[in-house]
Amino acid sequence: MQLDENWDKIKRLFKQSFRSSFHYAIATVNEHGEPHVTPIGSLILGDAGQGMYFEEYPSQLPHNFETNKQVCVLAVNSSPWFWLKSLIRGRFVDPPAIRLYGIAGEVRAATDIEIALLRRRVRKVSFTKGHAILWKNMSKVREIKFSRMEPVLIGEMTRGTWSALSNSRDN
Repeated sequence: MQLDENWDKIKRLFKQSFRSSFHYAIATVNEHGEPHVTPIGSLILGDAGQGMYFEEYPSQLPHNFETNKQVCVLAVNSSPWFWLKSLIRGRFVDPPAIRLYGIAGEVRAATDIEIALLRRRVRKVSFTKGHAILWKNMSKVREIKFSRMEPVLIGEMTRGTWSALSNSRDN
């Protein structure tokens, strides 16, 4: 499927996913070829095919990128209300999940705009003790250039959620 033509829908799903679970799963491969999945709450999508995340806490991700910069990001709308409505209806009106595949860039200093985007994302929990502990000193980002998307399909439940899809396999 085309990334560009579906980018607005992808961004909406990522927003819903973050609201329901506060993170995305980023899969990488280590130097032994073993998969590794890391929860990342700071991934922000920008223009079509572009994303970045703050890299303060992950330790295995940067290590894996030394030998393989490929990533797969999974976003799932985990809202119980979304799932309950879909189960009652017998279908999803909106896609429940998606995978984005891409290549990670080099780590670099975050811009003021990127820091402001992160602060905006976590402002709803700014009253908490953990807010300052987790997000006050975020300063490094890594960009990801996404090259393709793969919807998570669940048979009849997801039929029609990606209008550009035809005769795709279920996941």
